[in-house]
Amino acid sequence: MSKEYNYVTLMDVKYKHLETVDVPQLVKECKDKWWNQTLTKVNDSVVRLGIVEGEYHWHKHENEDEFFYIVEGQLLIDLEDRTIELNPGQGVTITKGLMHRPRAPKKTVMLMVETDTIQPTGSE
Repeated sequence: MSKEYNYVTLMDVKYKHLETVDVPQLVKECKDKWWNQTLTKVNDSVVRLGIVEGEYHWHKHENEDEFFYIVEGQLLIDLEDRTIELNPGQGVTITKGLMHRPRAPKKTVMLMVETDTIQPTGSE
């Protein structure tokens, strides 16, 4: 049984190859607290934009690693034994199968790189 979450997750690819990706415009237009849009596909991976504030739920991705890069704001990624703090210009890869919970104490803009088959809400 799949849980419903109050996140806006858009899996469609917004920009084709050779189209300019306008992150500041997307940030300006975003009105949601936790919004995620696939920007483009690169081989078997996608680049996603996340504009977030607040907490996501604890989850893991059994078969996929996940990379987070902070453009603005701050992202805290809780692990079972510690918290990783990411600020603008910093990134981290979360290893597949690792239980984690992203949270943003203030509005945060981040890029994520992951496989095109990943389920963003993961499994609990």
